Amino acid sequence: MAKATSSKIAKAKKLQEAPILFPTDLGEKASRDISGAMNSILADVFALYLKTKNFHWHVSGPHFRDYHLMFDDQGAELFAMTDPIAERVRKLGGTTLRSISHISKLQSIKDNNADYVEPSDMLAELCQDNIHLTARMREAHDICDEYNDTATASLIEEWIDQTEKRAWFLFETSRKIDSSGH
Repeated sequence: MAKATSSKIAKAKKLQEAPILFPTDLGEKASRDISGAMNSILADVFALYLKTKNFHWHVSGPHFRDYHLMFDDQGAELFAMTDPIAERVRKLGGTTLRSISHISKLQSIKDNNADYVEPSDMLAELCQDNIHLTARMREAHDICDEYNDTATASLIEEWIDQTEKRAWFLFETSRKIDSSGH
């Protein structure tokens, strides 16, 4: 009995190590390159999501309600992107993120662990992070174009539009009105 159990455990471990290859007409190189780009995007989306929620939880000041609600809406939008990105990677035959440490290895969005951040700095930082994410998505779109992966490219196009809108709202919210009211 112990030998049979040991054999089953060995087989299960071997299966865990086996690559999960979903067949795609794009080919192995396309799968690897696009999956890599999208995993990097996914890591940045998770990093930006957590930073946005951090600022949502810790914002203060006279515009608290407006910023708190905007950060919550933007966080929800970012989180809604995560599953479609990961599922797209899987449809391409790739594997996706497995842990917070995996995210930290791939993310290019910098964390903000400060005890206090001025609300104006929160707006500016999130605006720049969204602009950075847009640029990263455009790079991933170029990789999709190289392999004629229209499905991933079309998803990225929607996410670019959403990300540009977040950056626009953050920028407009942070604008200073001059003495003439403009």
